[in-house]
Amino acid sequence: MAADLMEIDDSLYSRQRYVLGDSAMHQMAQSSVFLSGMGALGVEIAKNIALAGVKAVTLHDTKLCETWDLGCNFFIRRDDVLSQRKRVEAVCPRVSELNPYVQVDMSACPLDDNIDLSFLRKYQCVILTESSLSLQKRVNKFCHSQQPPIRFISSDAYGICVRVFCDFGEAFEVSDPTGEEPKEIFIQSITQDNSGVVTCIDNQPHGLQTGQSVIFREINGMEELNGTTRQVSVLSSHSFEIGDTSHFQPYAHGGFFVMVKTPQMYKFETLEQQLSDPQVLIPDLSKPEAPLHIHAAMLALDAFQEKHGRLPNIGCLEDAEALLKLTEEVSVIHKNKIPVNAELVRCLSKTARGTLPPLAAAVGGIASQEVLKAITGKFGPLQQWFYLDALEVVRPLQSLSAEEFFPRGDRYDGLRACIGESMLLDLHKLRVFMVGCGAIGCEMLKNFALLGVGLAKNSGEVCITDPDLIEKSNLNRQFLFRPHHIQRPKSTTAAEATHDINPDLQIDAHLNKVCPATESIYSDSFYSSLDVVVTALDNVEARRYVDSRCVCNQRPLLDSGTMGTKGHTEIIVPYLTESYNSHRDPPEEEIPFCTLKSFPSVIEHTIQWARDKFESSFFHKPSMYNSFWQTQVSAEAVLQRMQLGESMEGAFQVVKLLSRRPSHWEQCVIIARLKFEKYFKRKALQLLHSFPLDTRLKDGSLFWQSPKRPPTPTEFDLKDPLHFTFIVSAARLFAEIYNIPFSEKDLSEDAVSKILSDVEIPEYRPSEKCIETDETAKKPDQIKMPLSSEEEREAIAQLEQAISADGVTPEALRMSHLQFEKDNDSNGHIDFVTSASSLRARMYSIEPADRLKTKRIAGKIIPAIATATAAVSGLVALELIKVVGGYGFESFKNCFFNLAIPVMVLSETALVKRTVIRNNISFTIWDCWTIFGHEDFTLSDFMNAVREKYTIEPTMVVHGVKMLYVPVMPGHSKRLKLTMQKLIKPSVDRRYVDLTVSFAPEADGDEDLPGPPVRGNTTLVKALVIRRHSRITPGSGCSGRSFSRTSWNRKYASQFQEDG
Repeated sequence: MAADLMEIDDSLYSRQRYVLGDSAMHQMAQSSVFLSGMGALGVEIAKNIALAGVKAVTLHDTKLCETWDLGCNFFIRRDDVLSQRKRVEAVCPRVSELNPYVQVDMSACPLDDNIDLSFLRKYQCVILTESSLSLQKRVNKFCHSQQPPIRFISSDAYGICVRVFCDFGEAFEVSDPTGEEPKEIFIQSITQDNSGVVTCIDNQPHGLQTGQSVIFREINGMEELNGTTRQVSVLSSHSFEIGDTSHFQPYAHGGFFVMVKTPQMYKFETLEQQLSDPQVLIPDLSKPEAPLHIHAAMLALDAFQEKHGRLPNIGCLEDAEALLKLTEEVSVIHKNKIPVNAELVRCLSKTARGTLPPLAAAVGGIASQEVLKAITGKFGPLQQWFYLDALEVVRPLQSLSAEEFFPRGDRYDGLRACIGESMLLDLHKLRVFMVGCGAIGCEMLKNFALLGVGLAKNSGEVCITDPDLIEKSNLNRQFLFRPHHIQRPKSTTAAEATHDINPDLQIDAHLNKVCPATESIYSDSFYSSLDVVVTALDNVEARRYVDSRCVCNQRPLLDSGTMGTKGHTEIIVPYLTESYNSHRDPPEEEIPFCTLKSFPSVIEHTIQWARDKFESSFFHKPSMYNSFWQTQVSAEAVLQRMQLGESMEGAFQVVKLLSRRPSHWEQCVIIARLKFEKYFKRKALQLLHSFPLDTRLKDGSLFWQSPKRPPTPTEFDLKDPLHFTFIVSAARLFAEIYNIPFSEKDLSEDAVSKILSDVEIPEYRPSEKCIETDETAKKPDQIKMPLSSEEEREAIAQLEQAISADGVTPEALRMSHLQFEKDNDSNGHIDFVTSASSLRARMYSIEPADRLKTKRIAGKIIPAIATATAAVSGLVALELIKVVGGYGFESFKNCFFNLAIPVMVLSETALVKRTVIRNNISFTIWDCWTIFGHEDFTLSDFMNAVREKYTIEPTMVVHGVKMLYVPVMPGHSKRLKLTMQKLIKPSVDRRYVDLTVSFAPEADGDEDLPGPPVRGNTTLVKALVIRRHSRITPGSGCSGRSFSRTSWNRKYASQFQEDG
């Protein structure tokens, strides 16, 4: 396949296009990259840039495959080692498999201080790994001197320390420093002043910074601003100054502004210039001096290699002291002259020969993103150094004997040099459950393979599950999959590919969702057998569920996620940290129903409207139609019940669909034409009839002002490509739900034009129906709305007519529902949504979105790129080692990063909160209390047992949403004599139930103390075991705040189901 093919393969690159944009994608497809060094770091970079889609990459390396490489290079196999292949020969064909659009070449020529560097002129970017500092300086100087400069990146990973250096020349232009999509912000007011002040509507935050520029549109009154660009000076989160507006007309109403993205220039110094006064990114704000500490230590390591021709020996104290002395010498020439971190230097010396694969993965993702910036000018580049250490991983291991870290001639020697034999054995014995085998899942499995997590011979296991099948769009990020894997299960395919990396892993692959419906599979006993749970999920609700199961069973959870160039990790450790459910992001704001239906103001509104039309017409109505007829004996029986006045939910809508059911393709085209008339002409006419342009509100202000936009009726024109696309896409979808065949010829403009030439459009007559304008109003349920007598008579007549005309055959009582599929460009789904949204946008004078943007919004596609996925999984795997080692709270780090800016923030995890009930009694979300009962254990017995064992007075007991005992509720005192079995009624296979208990306050007048959920286990002898957890969870029966019995009754009783 041609490497310079300019048309972007959306089926492969769709998620990445939303991150980089088409311009950057085209630039990548014309760029060639040279990458030297095929160790742990080099192979990560090679993988990521090949997946991204550069035109060509030349892989360079001179070393032979060794057993050591099997533990750090996922593209080297045992056969490569046995046959003494060169590393580049082993890696090159496997990198080439990742992307058919990328030409992958290899070179094994020596790259040293004597080589002629002119061969580098054909590359746009040069990356060096595993190179001496002198070679790095020489190559960098050559690249910097070229016109235009060759972008230069060097990156190294030695044991616990990694670095990245970038030099993109003295004048590097970036088209889009942040990658954030500018938003339309509506205007509340603009003052007429020497420095006019713009205020956003409803105090909406503008997100601007002083010095940025905005462009104004659709302003009424101060129309001189329309189409002009003004630099802003920020006053507050919702206001800013724009310069002199005193000579303009007064602002009347309406209008919006959009931030204007302007190119930004960056200046880089050479490696030689940066050595003594480096510009560094600070990832961990708790130790801001760390990057400079690592800078000095790694420069000393470069000097050590140059002096001794080798790296420091593992565990050699003499080498460590020599490196420490060199670091002190290097630190003196530092402009900042910072103190030397002796602990860091000694740990670096001990581990420099080793490799931490997760650390290489993390920095490989970061370095790869810098490569993409270098060749595209998209996103702000790193200036100019990035340093990261894994000191927290090795610090607790320093008391171990040196023999723990010595090589043993196997694939884990590089890792052993860093973490020791004992920790390595713990990783081998690990039993892990990973939920999700997508992009993060594939990267995590690679990390597991290199770390030796879950080996069969050590009784370890990695259990994975994912119900999804592989699609072509997955191949751009999920590097374990290949084109021939498409439509195969992700989990089993990923397991096979992981076995190729490390055949010793024990992997159990499932195809299940992890949810309440699968608790018989993923039961408490299943979780109890695990050491750690890892989530590789793409939605919040699934994460919350898995987190709740981990808290219930006191299991560590490692969570992570990405969105475009952003990534996060969260480490959840029993008894140390809060859980994922301990914090909740604010819910996404829903678009008001009236806005979607009648008053769209931005393109997102019209796209959501079009998506809703698809769901309503082609999924919900056919599904309702089928469900109705499947529960009915016959159409005649339905008619009889309707004639008797019997209420039948959905009958009116179903009969309406039956009576209007088309039987030929031509009728589908006519339906589409009538829908066009309804959606894009009559809707506008009706709105303007109900609210003429001069309509005013009670306060005298105009009804039609920002953000409301008056619609303009659309006259149908088949010659308009957008009109034609809507008709054809809608007609074919109607044909599909009614099982009507059509051919490609039927979709032609001539064929459609011929059908429409005979269509008569009924005359429009305005209705006097009420149009909803209340933004708090919810969409009514059409099925449950009461019918008028006229509608009932009409439905009966329609069904009588269908029966008499033999129109109720089994085929006629069946429809096909269409599941919205965004990634199949041939099915017409995106055609319909794009054309419908664009037509509605035109009608409301909103700038339409192109197909790509429409697909992203309608399909709720999360932008994704392999660089962020690699980085986030590497950071998670580092924390996994700490979890396995049983490290203390201060060792764990959560992370947020945005590779686009770039920024990385490492922070401590959230310390678990302890709730005090009495002076000597407290709990956290991880604690549990147990009460043992018997077959006849009553509610009174239970409360007495709690009272006696914990000297606390229980005042309320709730099971799920059912109140078992609340003293102020009528009849509840009688329940004290009932058995817990009778009250709870657990299913036969249910081993436990969760309860919620609150307790009486110590002092009169205080509010009741909310208790955590209580687990009741029912054994075979019907003993009641109640485990008391420290967590008030959503839906568990209380809000998580203190409350009095009386106020709770009034405020919360409606949430619970009353029983008897």
